[in-house]
Amino acid sequence: MPITYDMMKQATAQLYEWSLRKVPDDTLDALRRAQETETNEVARRTLSILLKSAIAAETQNRLVCSDSGVPVFFIQIGTATRLEGDIKRAVSDGFDHLVATTNPPLLKHVTNPLTNERGYRGKDMPLVTWDLIDGADYVDITCQPKALGSGRWAALEIFTFPTLEQIEKYVMDCVLKAGSQHCPPVSIGVGIGGTFDIAAKLASKATLRPYGTKNPEPTLAAMEERLLKAVNGTGFGPMGTGGDTTALGVHVEYAAGHGFTPVAVSFNCWINRRTRARVYDDGRIERIE
Repeated sequence: MPITYDMMKQATAQLYEWSLRKVPDDTLDALRRAQETETNEVARRTLSILLKSAIAAETQNRLVCSDSGVPVFFIQIGTATRLEGDIKRAVSDGFDHLVATTNPPLLKHVTNPLTNERGYRGKDMPLVTWDLIDGADYVDITCQPKALGSGRWAALEIFTFPTLEQIEKYVMDCVLKAGSQHCPPVSIGVGIGGTFDIAAKLASKATLRPYGTKNPEPTLAAMEERLLKAVNGTGFGPMGTGGDTTALGVHVEYAAGHGFTPVAVSFNCWINRRTRARVYDDGRIERIE
C-alpha cells in the first residue's frame, strides 16, 4: 500500500497544530528540574508561570503562544516506501487546510521578504527539508515551527581551522548578543563544519534533540557541558528575569569539511516546539513526539 497525498496532508497539518498546543514532555521535565535547582526567587516564580501556561494550553486545547510562527518540516522518506500522488503539494495543502479550520485562528506570520507583506501563503511555504532513510518503510516527519524567539537570533560565521576555544567563544558571543530576547530558557543548537548550508542545517536539527540526551562524541559532549554552564552563568535567566536558567540544553553536531569551517548557532524558545510522526505504507500514522 502506498503512502498517499491524503495521508501526508493529514499528518503534516496535525503535526503543525499539535506543536502549537503542547510543550514536549522532555521540555516540561527540564523546566521542572530547573525550577527545583534555580536559586533566584523571581526566576523560580517565572518558571512556575511557564509550566502553568504549558499545562493550561494542553488541558484546555489552547495555543501556548499567540506567535505561531511559520511551519518548518524535516521530512525523511524511507527508500522502501511507495509514494502516490503529489506528496510535496500535500504538505502545502495541509497547511492551507489548517489555516482555514483551526480555532483560534492563526495570525498572519508568513512574510514576503521583498515587500514585508504578511499573509498565510508564500513562496516555498511551508519550509521543508527533505532527506532519505535507507531501507525504511515509512516517512518520518518532524515539525518545528519557527517564530521570533526561535529564528531571529540564529547566526553563522565561517572560520579557518578554528580551535575549540574559538568555536565556543563565537557561540557565547551569539548568546550574549541575543540576551533574553529569544524567550529563555532556550534550547541551543550548534552546527560545526560541512559547508554554509550544512552547518546551518546541523545547528537547526541539533535543537530537535531531547533534553537529557548525551552526545556520543566525547569531545562534543564535553563542549556541550562547558557551554551550558557558561550560558547559564550569564545570569539572563528565564524570560530575562535573572537567575541560573538561561538555557535548558546545548546540543552540538558536526560534519567534516574543508579547512574553512562554518559554525552556526540556532535557538529554540522555552516552548521548544517539536512534534514528530511516522507515516507507514500500511496506512498507519504513528505519533512519536
